[in-house]
Amino acid sequence: MAYNHRKRKEDIGLSPYEIKIRGHRKVSTAQVKAINFSKEGASEIDINSIDELKSFTNDSQFSWINIIGLCDEELINSISVEYNIPANIMSDVLDPSLRPQVEDFDDGLFISLKMLQADEVSQAITRETVCLIIKDKVIFSFVDKSDNIFAPIKNRIKRKKSRIHTSGTDYLAFTILDIIIDNYIYILDTYGDKVEKVEEDITLTINRDTLRVINLLKQELNHFRRDMRPVKEIIFSLPKLDTNLIADENETHFKELQDNISQVSELLDYFREVLYDALDVYHSSMSTKLNDIMAVLTVFSVVFIPITFIAGLYGMNFSNMPELESPYGYYIVLGVMIVIAIAMLLYFKRKKWF
Repeated sequence: MAYNHRKRKEDIGLSPYEIKIRGHRKVSTAQVKAINFSKEGASEIDINSIDELKSFTNDSQFSWINIIGLCDEELINSISVEYNIPANIMSDVLDPSLRPQVEDFDDGLFISLKMLQADEVSQAITRETVCLIIKDKVIFSFVDKSDNIFAPIKNRIKRKKSRIHTSGTDYLAFTILDIIIDNYIYILDTYGDKVEKVEEDITLTINRDTLRVINLLKQELNHFRRDMRPVKEIIFSLPKLDTNLIADENETHFKELQDNISQVSELLDYFREVLYDALDVYHSSMSTKLNDIMAVLTVFSVVFIPITFIAGLYGMNFSNMPELESPYGYYIVLGVMIVIAIAMLLYFKRKKWF
C-alpha cells in the first residue's frame, strides 16, 4: 500500500484560504455528476457548467453532487462562491495530504477521510482522499479518480422505495461513510487470511521468507492503521457535534458506524498482536536453532582439546622422548586419542548435553 499523497515543496507556505491544487493531479479533466432525489424518485445528469449545476439543485429535492478529479480550481472556486462554502474548506478539499478530519462551519459540515480499496484479482490496496460537504439540501462529494465505490448507493437511489429518498443528506452521508468502513472491513478480512497462513507456516518451517512476509504484513497493517485511526476519531465525534444537519432519527445510524469502526480497530489490533507473536516465535526458534548449533560445535571443541594436547605433546622436537623409539608408539597414542574421544562423547550423551 504505497503512500503517494505527499506534500510538495511548492505547496509549503500557501494560504489556507487560497483555493489552489495541492499535490499531483491524477486526472486532466474534472467530471461533475449530479443526482436529485425525493420521495417521488430520482434523476441523474452530468453537469458541464456551474450555471447548469445551480439550476439543477433546488429546495424541493435533495441533491448529491459528486466531483470526480480534483484538477479544476475554477470549478471549486465557483462552488465555494455559489454555495457559500468557506474558502479554507475548499482549500482542504484540494489537499490530498490532508489528515482525515471533521469541521463544522456556518451552515454545513465538512468531512475528509481516506478511502481504501482492494483489487479483487491482485488484492493490491489503493488509497485516495474522499471529502464530503454536507448542507441542508445538498451534499458534495469529492474524489481523486473514480466514484466506482459509490455504485451501490446509486443503485439504492434508483429504487423508488429506498430510505435515502426521504431521510435527507445526513442519511446519504451515513451511507457513504458506511461504504468506506465496509471496505476497511473487507480489506482487513483479506489481511486476516494472510495472517492465519503465517501462523500456520511458522509452526511448520522457519526461514527468511517467513520473516519477510511477517515484516511486509506489519508494514501494510501499520499503513492501514495510520489511515484508520483518524477516521475512528471522526466517526465517534460526529454524534457529539452541535449541528442541526444530523437529524435525531439518524443519530442511531451514526452510532452503527461507531460499532463498525470499533470492529475494524479490534481486528487490526488482533492481527498486529498475532504478527508480533509470530515474530517472537521466529526469533525464539532461530535462537534455539543457533543454540543447538553452538552446543554441537562446543562438544566437538571439547572432545578435541585433550586430543590436540596429546598431538602437541608428541609434536615437540626433543631428542630424549622414549615413545618416539617405540615401534608401536604411534598406534598406542592414536588408540588413546580414540578412546578419549569415545569416552567423552558417551559421557556428554549420558548427561544429555547434545
